[in-house]
Amino acid sequence: MSAIALFGIIWFLVLFIVLPIRLETQAETGEVEPGTPASAPSDAKIVQKFKIVTVVAVALWCVAAAVLISGLLTLESIDFFQEWRESY
Repeated sequence: MSAIALFGIIWFLVLFIVLPIRLETQAETGEVEPGTPASAPSDAKIVQKFKIVTVVAVALWCVAAAVLISGLLTLESIDFFQEWRESY
């Protein structure tokens, strides 16, 4: 379950990074649909962006999983307050 949660977090973080890339607003194209703001995307190309996000997220997830499984990064290695807790 942790691996699935980690993948979901990575996927959404990458999505929020990729969404504004090459975004053309309706105001920039000059075709504003009535009832929508001029800053709305004219063509979001969402399927293409989802494919890119998935490929990048899988690659990042593989790196993160490899680091965690190998033991290079453990809870003890990132416990910055260990000395502080031991002194009290």
